[in-house]
Amino acid sequence: MNRFRAFVKKEFYHIFRDKRTMLILFGMPIMQILLFGFVITTEIKNIKIAIWDKSKDEVTQRITNKILGSSFFKLVKTIENEAEIEQAFKKGEIKEVLIFESNFSKKFNSNKSADIQIITDASDPNVANLIVNYTTAILYSFTAFENANIKMPMQIITESTMLYNAELKSVFMFVPGTMAMILMLVSAMITSIAITREKELGTMEILLVSPLKVSQIIIGKVAPYVLLSLINVLTIIFLAVTVFEMPIVGSFMLLFAVSTLFIFMALSLGILISTVTSDQQTAMMISLIALMLPTILLSGFIFPIENMPEILQWITKIIPPKYFISAIKDIMLKGSDFQHIWKDVTVLAGMTVFLLLVSIKKFKIRLE
Repeated sequence: MNRFRAFVKKEFYHIFRDKRTMLILFGMPIMQILLFGFVITTEIKNIKIAIWDKSKDEVTQRITNKILGSSFFKLVKTIENEAEIEQAFKKGEIKEVLIFESNFSKKFNSNKSADIQIITDASDPNVANLIVNYTTAILYSFTAFENANIKMPMQIITESTMLYNAELKSVFMFVPGTMAMILMLVSAMITSIAITREKELGTMEILLVSPLKVSQIIIGKVAPYVLLSLINVLTIIFLAVTVFEMPIVGSFMLLFAVSTLFIFMALSLGILISTVTSDQQTAMMISLIALMLPTILLSGFIFPIENMPEILQWITKIIPPKYFISAIKDIMLKGSDFQHIWKDVTVLAGMTVFLLLVSIKKFKIRLE
């Protein structure tokens, strides 16, 4: 154990004196969580719009004020003819045009019906749909206010409630995914590079002829990254709670335990990658292609799994971050306990044991 402790201590020294590794371990997690929280968002604000008001009456002015009174829209142009619409879209000045028909107030008050045409830039379909939905919601709110005192013989009243994320903050979706991505980066990629570095530099042979056993070498190499990954988990949770006001409704200890399990799974994957590679560059490429891209694209982090083709949905079943993100979301937002996330935890535990056994076996064969 004295030799083993000395070996682990040496690994810590090796990590702390490498400025690039320290930047990846501690700088990148903070940068990514802030980037995903502030920059990458599904919410849209300050949408540049233009208005062509053919009526210019009191009702159209009230509707315009209500639309511009929200934080979603910003009027940048007033249009007077149809030719200006296409020019404004082509120049990229606007994302939407609202066209009020002539005699809007008269038709609205007498016929109880008036037309507003909405034209959007659909070069980005998702953004266009969001813009139309925002506009329609504001117009519906205006109409509902105007009809508040009108009695109708029969009507259907809908009332919607948003559970677990009432304000629809996209950062609540990105924090669990970012945590999975960072832990994959630190635990798997950095671990695989650290072990292949020994092979590439020719120092692995020195370790093999030392009194240390193979298992002690493996554990000693990954032990520092377990501690550093746990520190990253605490850092991410701290930033999520303090900066982005993300709640932790469930048990913090359960959240930390699931994160620890995912770290061991990622470490096992990193060891496995190191057994099939002999240099750092190859290990990094395999980690990026086999770990980072699936974590971003196939884990449900950004894109809903239900919307994917069936064959990709089957592939997602072997992507570990899928189960980790699902469990973390349930704990943090829904307050779920173990009996609600046991399936995800069981799959992660099974993957960890399988990868660890395969990694150690292949590592021994490789070294013999």
